[in-house]
Amino acid sequence: MITHRPVDVALAILYRDGKFLMQLRDDKLGIPYPGHWGLFGGHLEPGESPEEGLKREILEEIEYAVARPIAFGCYSDPKVIRHVYHAPLTVPLACLALREGWDFALLPPEAIRQGGYYSAKAMEIRPLGEIHQRILLDFFQAEL
Repeated sequence: MITHRPVDVALAILYRDGKFLMQLRDDKLGIPYPGHWGLFGGHLEPGESPEEGLKREILEEIEYAVARPIAFGCYSDPKVIRHVYHAPLTVPLACLALREGWDFALLPPEAIRQGGYYSAKAMEIRPLGEIHQRILLDFFQAEL
């Protein structure tokens, strides 16, 4: 029997003014949570630490340099190990450049709890990815 090691990814909880930055993932088959809101981040490169990978991914995806991410937790399943960090978003959305995904927005906690948010680009309410919602709900409960 062949067993595959789970893939390591790093995810960022970025917050500003009591809201949380999320990406509306591309609406295409073959990616996890297509057309859903999710946290920014991605796969780690070989030999890369989770923190290094997080910084690289965020810079690639929205051209934002995360200065000092703080480890929040690790969410594992048989396919993916998610290393989750949090940090303030210190610039307005207008200073970011979306390089991956369909849309992005600062979601209020109520939308995260409800599990959906309106995207002006999609012109409809789109759901949150289940694991991304769970991570944020855990973050709310941690009251950091």
